[in-house]
Parts: sequence; C-alpha cells; structure tokens
Amino acid sequence: MFRWKATAAVLAIAALTLSGCASSGSDSSNGDGAKGETLTLGAITEPLTLDPAGAEWGNRSPYYQAMYDTLLRATPEGTIDPWLATEWSYNDDNTELTMTIRDDVTFSDGSALDAEVVVENLQRFKDGTSPDASYFAYVDSFAAPDATTVVITLTEADPALLSYLTRDAGLIASSDAIASGDLATNPVGSGPYIYDASSSVSGTSYVYTANPDYWNPDVQHYNKLVINVLADATASLNAIKAGEANVVKVSSNDNLAEIEAAGWTINSNELDFAGLLLLDRSGEMNEALGDVRVRQAINYAFDREGLLEGLEGGNGTVTEQVFPASSAAYNEDLDTYYDYDPDKARELLAEAGYADGFTLSMPSSTILGSTVYTLVEQQLADIGITAEYTEPGSNFISDLIAPKYPASYMTLEQNPDWQLIQFMVSPSAIFNPFHSESDELNTLIAQFQAGDEAAQDDAASQINEYLVENAWFAPWYRVQGNVPSDANTTVEMLPTNAYPAIYDIYPTE
Repeated sequence: MFRWKATAAVLAIAALTLSGCASSGSDSSNGDGAKGETLTLGAITEPLTLDPAGAEWGNRSPYYQAMYDTLLRATPEGTIDPWLATEWSYNDDNTELTMTIRDDVTFSDGSALDAEVVVENLQRFKDGTSPDASYFAYVDSFAAPDATTVVITLTEADPALLSYLTRDAGLIASSDAIASGDLATNPVGSGPYIYDASSSVSGTSYVYTANPDYWNPDVQHYNKLVINVLADATASLNAIKAGEANVVKVSSNDNLAEIEAAGWTINSNELDFAGLLLLDRSGEMNEALGDVRVRQAINYAFDREGLLEGLEGGNGTVTEQVFPASSAAYNEDLDTYYDYDPDKARELLAEAGYADGFTLSMPSSTILGSTVYTLVEQQLADIGITAEYTEPGSNFISDLIAPKYPASYMTLEQNPDWQLIQFMVSPSAIFNPFHSESDELNTLIAQFQAGDEAAQDDAASQINEYLVENAWFAPWYRVQGNVPSDANTTVEMLPTNAYPAIYDIYPTE
C-alpha cells in the first residue's frame, strides 16, 4: 500500500495503478514444529521497488520482511523486541540512541553484517526515495564507533524512533549488493527468505525460497513463500474460494460471510479510523470551521452506529477519538462525548451565527465509493450544512494536503502516540495542512517529546482530550481490517500494521 506514513485512503488511491491477478495454488504442512512446504499470501498491492531505500510498509511489508531483517521487531503483543539489534539505550535527554548489533549474521550473498553496514543502510533510507524517509527527520548523524555499535544522534528527541526501526526505516541490505547498484530488482538481505527473480513476475507474483543460513530458523516457518498481487475484492475472494492461497489481505468487509463459509478464519485488527478531517480550524478557507461550535455541531450530526452498520456491516468499533484503544491517551468516556443529536447540532450552529447553515466544500473519490459521500451529505444536510463535492481524481491526497479543501472524509491510521502526533496533530504534520496550533497544545506536544514514559502518557491523554473537546476531527468508528487464513495456517495480527509479520504466520498444529 502506498502510504504517507500510513493512510488507508491512499491505499484506495494506489489501487488505481495495480496490475496482476491471483495465480498458483499452495499448500502448507504442519505438526511437530516441522516447516510448511509453501506459504502463499495474497496482497492488495505490489512493491514499487525491492530496494529498502525506497521501501514502504503497511500492505507492502511482507515483500521486504521476507528478504530483509529490521533492526528491531514489532510483536503481536505490541512490544518492540531485539532483532538485528540486541540492546539499545538512550542518553539522558533522549537525543542519542546507542544500539548493539548482532555479530553472527550473514547476508544471502555471504557478506557479514556489522555496524558499518547498518549505518550505510540507515543513511541510504534517510536520503532515499521512500515516502517514509521523514521517519529520520530528527536524525543528525549515524555512526559506527566499532563493529557492533551504532549510534544515532538526533537534533531533538524522537519518541517514535524505536517503532520506526521495526518498519521500513530499519531494513538492512548487504553492502556488497548496495554497491552493485541493482537492489531494486536483485535484493540481497539477511532475512528468512531469498528472492527468486527467475520464478517471479513483477507486479503479479513474487517467489522466495528459504534462506538455508538464516540466523533465526525458529521464525522461518516455510520452505517457500509466494506473494500474489490480488488487485481487487473479486480476485481475493476467488483465490480464497479456489484454495489458491493460505492468507489473503482483503480490502473491504463486504465478503466476510462468504469467506467464513469457505472454512477460513477471519483475523482482524482495528488500525484505521474513518470520519471527517475538519482541517481548516482557523477559518482561513471556510470561516465557519474556525468556530469550535461549528466543528462540535458537525460531530453531533453523525449517527456513528448507523454509519458503521451501513458502510462496514457493523465490522468495527464506534469511536470519537483518533488515538487507538491501545494508547495511554485513549479515554473510553470520550467515545460518548458527542452523542448523535441533530437538535444539539442545529442549536450550536445557531449560537455560532449559522442558523441558516453554510456550504462545506470537500473532495470525493470514486475509489472510496459513492455511498459514504451520500451519507455524509444527508447527515450534514439534516443540520443545515450543504456538502459540496469536487472530484480531484488521482490528485485526491495531494490536493487535500496542499491544502485545497477545508475538510474531507478520510480513513487514517491510528499510529502509536508520537507517530500520530507527528502525522495529524503537530503544526508541521502532513495531515495538519493548515498548521493548526494553540499554545496549550504546543506545550503538551513539547512535554510529550521531552518526557519519560509517565509524562508522555499524561501528555498524550491531555492531547487526546483537547482534540476531542475542540473537535479537530469528527471520527466515526475504527475500521476492522481483515487478513483471513485457511484451516492450515495460523496468523497472529500486529496492532501496528495492516499486514501481519512474516514471522507470525505459521502452519496450524
């Protein structure tokens, strides 16, 4: 999935350019800890490059995890565990991260992992073409004082850095392969599998064989891995019914009953929230949105339970918060801060001077379907607001963050706290295109950045409360994301990524 750090909506936009379809079947053996023969995955988008310096995560993560190890590992339990880096520590002000690198790892070309190789990869990612290169925005330098030590020096504390190193920013390729200049098509890593270019078809099917010298065979569950690109819901459903895959990421909740009827297990997480982004909070483009009472009125206008049922078949959880339930910021009481109350909404609009309503310009996208825009239009019209849509086509995201619209329907990832703040809340956040800020909020953000864990939890909680009370957004629900698996395959979902980790997919015993 193409991701600006993470967005489910961009996934839908990216689907415009997908090609390929489901192909060969697979089988997986199990029992007594033995490896399965072949694991076949269905993915909803192909990688644009196999070079880590241009990598993306989200739904593209399995392509990279198969070949490359990351410095740290994200687990299904929500922890960050050692991987290529065995230990790490910060200095007193959290501006210097020191990591110890394993000394027993070789790449599939026979070259050895050491700190210099890690530094080379980190610098390439910072300077590369990945849309996530901004993960290293606070990095001043990378250094390798000895063969097993890496030091990352920051200009400011970055509480999300360890999380980034579990993702594409932490992918490590062979230095020799980097020098060859063809990593984009001839990837060489230290991961559990080796890319088989001769058996793969770019954009359609990607084939990998088990790395015989992998340093951690306990998480290498299969002898062969195939990732097929299933470009639409029909292709995914057909692959499931035909038994042509073991695990498939599906892009909607429309066919879950049919998938379960085929004997598959629905593995799910709630990574994204859906709702309106009320971006123009100072009223630069739409004067009405500059009044908090108007933004609160919009929150009261939506029947969240009805929207969840109508748009997702009830698969998800109603919420009025952008922070995930796993966050210390999450407050269950805030999920009923704005009950569905059109009368209250109209009362607030009248108090703000908009008793006769106003017009709200927003973008729409055919990729996201027509139903959601019809429902938004109806529920806003019920309180006197006229939704006026324009269709920017493939410029949906670029126009939104330009910014060319004061508000929009959107689905965005509920990142871990600092990532979410940097993604949607801080004055420089990509999904805060009008650079909304306040002294109170800036103080809380600074407290989070500089604080210890307890201080961060407290600041995050206050930031969340501020966002809800000041109606920065109008969230409706957390979307259930689904990765069904067949009877032969067990999947453990990650709380922080749309696709499960390669290591957490294994034969059912």
